[in-house]
Amino acid sequence: MVKAKKLLVTGAHGFVAGSVIAQASEHWAVHALSRGEDLLERAGLHWHRLDPSEPDRLKEIFSRVRPDFVIHTAALADIDFCEAHQDLARRVNVGLTQSLVDLCDEVGAKLVFCSTDTVFDGEQAPYREQDPPGPLNYYAHTKVEAEKIVARLSEKFVVARLGLVVGLPILGAGNSFLARMMAQLKQGREVKVPANKVRTPIDVITLGGALLELAEKNLSGIFHLAGNDALNRFDMTRRIAARFGFSERLIVAMPPDAEAGSAPRPRDVSLDNSKARTHLGTPMRGFDEALDLIVRTAEHPAS
Repeated sequence: MVKAKKLLVTGAHGFVAGSVIAQASEHWAVHALSRGEDLLERAGLHWHRLDPSEPDRLKEIFSRVRPDFVIHTAALADIDFCEAHQDLARRVNVGLTQSLVDLCDEVGAKLVFCSTDTVFDGEQAPYREQDPPGPLNYYAHTKVEAEKIVARLSEKFVVARLGLVVGLPILGAGNSFLARMMAQLKQGREVKVPANKVRTPIDVITLGGALLELAEKNLSGIFHLAGNDALNRFDMTRRIAARFGFSERLIVAMPPDAEAGSAPRPRDVSLDNSKARTHLGTPMRGFDEALDLIVRTAEHPAS
């Protein structure tokens, strides 16, 4: 019998991690790290309680598990919260990443780090992996700093910059803007979205598969995981509403000055996904195909 590869997943209650855990096949021994309760019982799945502020506990888990691979999804990702609480944001987004890099280096584990399309300033899209970051807000600054720390692992790392992740939670609640949007639409409430922000959305199912593939394959460096279509948030949200049977009239474009007082956000952070399409078997999808996959998965959820 082939020995299962040990995979440690941080932020296991999160939206992206839920997809990774749900899709990890039987040849993975998955160790899920979260401060919350166990979400799923399954052979080969082990849960560990971890608060990001407890580095000694993280070291203890690492010493016991000695993972072969780590997929690091945990982060403080609320842009405005990070702007207002910079010490905490740096402690979680940079400090926890530094601890994981040190531990991965110690046990020889490969680290796949989830970064963001918003490391770019939004003025020269579409962005390729080799384009220099230009973060506009503190959250993006922490991700750029963390990327540099991860790169110190030489050949045993992947920085996965994620496009806007769309979909419904597969495990737990997660942080799905689509789930929040659906709740509003079901109540007949308007959903206000910026019309001038452009992204290359990727569905959470495709993303989970791609992250597992990046961990397992002999690949390293930076990869842009994003869909094939660049869409502004208004058009994208209207297409989502129509696909789920809601009136597009409930989607309302926010005026450009509506975000005054919040942390600055880039205008267009479309990602060029050519590298991922070349090196990964997991297909990067067009937006309509991604929506079809989201609907099919919602109709047949993981048990």
